[in-house]
Amino acid sequence: MNSRKNKLRLYVVNMAITIKNELDIEKMRIAGRLASEVLDFITPHVQAGVTTEYLDKLCHDYMVNEQKTIPAPLNYAPHGHTPYPKSICTSINHQICHGVPGPKVLKNGDIVNLDITVIKDGYHGDTSRMFMVGEPSIQAKRLCDITYECMWLGIQQVKPGATLGDIGHAIQVYAEKSGYSVVREFCGHGIGKKFHEDPQVLHYGKPGAGVKLQKGMIFTIEPMINAGKRDIKQLGDGWTIVTKDHSLSAQWEHTVLVTDTGYEVLTVSDGSPAIPSFI
Repeated sequence: MNSRKNKLRLYVVNMAITIKNELDIEKMRIAGRLASEVLDFITPHVQAGVTTEYLDKLCHDYMVNEQKTIPAPLNYAPHGHTPYPKSICTSINHQICHGVPGPKVLKNGDIVNLDITVIKDGYHGDTSRMFMVGEPSIQAKRLCDITYECMWLGIQQVKPGATLGDIGHAIQVYAEKSGYSVVREFCGHGIGKKFHEDPQVLHYGKPGAGVKLQKGMIFTIEPMINAGKRDIKQLGDGWTIVTKDHSLSAQWEHTVLVTDTGYEVLTVSDGSPAIPSFI
């Protein structure tokens, strides 16, 4: 037990968290808004009968030709992975994250997460939304709604002096109280000039635990919530993550700045969904 605690303490001490300056923050505001505007653009196209590959092409062309941004996922290759082959992630129904667009046709009742990351002037904007195709089941809609509320409950914890554990705890308690489970193998992350930076932002945890938040930190909060058990598996494409029990999964994501007194959500645009009334 002591050895485990020492390893954890060493990891925390060695985390290289980048505190953003005013120039960084302004560039991140621009990148975040642009990422959100891709989701605004694609919204009317997410309907029964279209393929996820078609959605990827529309988003790619909009990013490259209209926004003059770079799709960050395209050819992204972290250690141990083959390069990601598309410009967005499309995760349908029991797919948790990193779904690769392809010939899959959306059908009435599907739920799908579109995950967008753009690079503008060297800075990353990262966000995702859930979309409901046609008329989803009551259970599917509830999962999407609860997951959205989980994200915002996590965001609400953000302020100088709070901890990463406060964020994770708020999300975990609400998800589990609602009868759902929290995916633990994937988490939010610091972001800026790099796609993925420290710290890792877990969506479960204990109040007061982990790194203390400081003004100028920027990171994503992106809970992945399963209707069934939290266990996962990876598909043969090396990217797509699904629920092991084939239950539905949902995810929402925002990029968040720690301010003097609280937080600023950077990935907002005219088409962003309304903030929950309890926030």
